[in-house]
Amino acid sequence: MFGIVRPCAHRLGEGLKTQWMAHLCGLCLALRGDHGQFARVVTNYDGLLVSVLTEAQAERATGWRRTAGPCPLRGMRTASVAQGEGARLAAAVSLVLASAKVRDHVADGDGLLARRPVALAARRVARSWGRAGARTGADVGFDTAVLVDAVDRQLGVEALAGLGTPLLTVTEPTETATAAAFAHTAVLAGRRGNAVPLAETGRLFGRLAHLLDAVEDRETDAASGAWNPLTGTGTPLTEARRLADDALHGIRLALREVEFTDGRLAHILLAHELRNSVDRAFGTSSCGHRVDVYGPPPTGPYAPPGGPGGPPFPPEPPRRDRRGLLAGCLVWAGLACTCQMCCGEFEDPWSRQRRDGLCSQSDCDCSGCGDCCQCCDCCGKCCEGCDCGCDCGC
Repeated sequence: MFGIVRPCAHRLGEGLKTQWMAHLCGLCLALRGDHGQFARVVTNYDGLLVSVLTEAQAERATGWRRTAGPCPLRGMRTASVAQGEGARLAAAVSLVLASAKVRDHVADGDGLLARRPVALAARRVARSWGRAGARTGADVGFDTAVLVDAVDRQLGVEALAGLGTPLLTVTEPTETATAAAFAHTAVLAGRRGNAVPLAETGRLFGRLAHLLDAVEDRETDAASGAWNPLTGTGTPLTEARRLADDALHGIRLALREVEFTDGRLAHILLAHELRNSVDRAFGTSSCGHRVDVYGPPPTGPYAPPGGPGGPPFPPEPPRRDRRGLLAGCLVWAGLACTCQMCCGEFEDPWSRQRRDGLCSQSDCDCSGCGDCCQCCDCCGKCCEGCDCGCDCGC
């Protein structure tokens, strides 16, 4: 699972978390239903924003949800999931962009793709995904050619870029692609008047996605010798952060012009969680909620986390109850194969401590927030310090 918008479950609250999971599962099932099981690997957090925006604008009516059967990723539980044209548009966008990404990696000869047999197989998969995305896009009235064109132009833009090239010249193709996808949600929802502000929202979101990807990959790209937008254009991190903050502000302004039926989830994802993504990429945030309910391995059985005065860690299980290396590996394989490590609560294969599933782990900046993360009914964000201009009482 990948994407820059990874919401914090503590801030979403139970209701919005359920909605978010409905769209995530809806995208996954739309991919499976139209294109087979393997297509589900392109499910990503950012793609489901298309589904969220479509439903947020639509008039409330039956047909936007269905009950899905038991799934290992949900701990073999049924769930209400999103369906319809929004989920299918999200699937089309995800397939086309994943196809382009694979072709890009093949062209660069990254990792195993440097081997000819693997590269041939990858090209075949990329072509299949590209055609599948185009078919699904056509079914919902969206021409995926704009996405393919943007990806093709990206390669040419990067080839011509050098020191002194404006960074926004490099991000333009991504901006164009996301603007088109976001604007089409207004068409699907029957709110054509929203197309212009949503196109602006998408354009700035694409800029942020490109910027944050460049920031997070800067050191890795330097080590491997790969081209990076920041180093390739000589853009310092301070300028990248300024551009990111400007994009955040622009997204909030554009969202004010959008007429939503129920925009709470779209608001928290694009006005709040996106800011957390920027802070996370630039290393300017911390999280007051521990990802693991037991925290990092303690120095002693009762060492307090986070300094003096913190609640004690539970004692580690007696050594005789801990599994050995081989037994733990076998248990780990079983948990992974049945997907219990994804969304449910499970027992650590070696220590036997209770752990939260990976899907419930997300970064947040709730430090200093205490227990007030649910004080705002609209967005689930702490009222203190909210600058998005929403009318939810923040």
